[in-house]
Amino acid sequence: MEVRIGTIKPPEMPSSIPRNAKWLLGQGVGTWFSIDATENLKDFRIRRFNPAGTIECDRLFEMEDIGVKFNINEPYEFEHISHCAKCRVKQNGIIFVFNYL
Repeated sequence: MEVRIGTIKPPEMPSSIPRNAKWLLGQGVGTWFSIDATENLKDFRIRRFNPAGTIECDRLFEMEDIGVKFNINEPYEFEHISHCAKCRVKQNGIIFVFNYL
């Protein structure tokens, strides 16, 4: 698989990455993030994959309480700075912050 450095468009999504994953462009190359709900409404499973589809982290994150609920069924996108300890997700103009438990 060819990895295109610094491209705006995401590379072809490898089959090892969940279909709900979102591409986040990075300085040199981007990364794929997926988010899934858990039984606890404040906790979410977030996974990060490199462009080739190798998993870089798979962790439970707790959403910071800002008085608004994140709806996993509505459109959203990952924002900078997101990594394996803290992720930011934008939905309906609101930034939700998820912290590694």
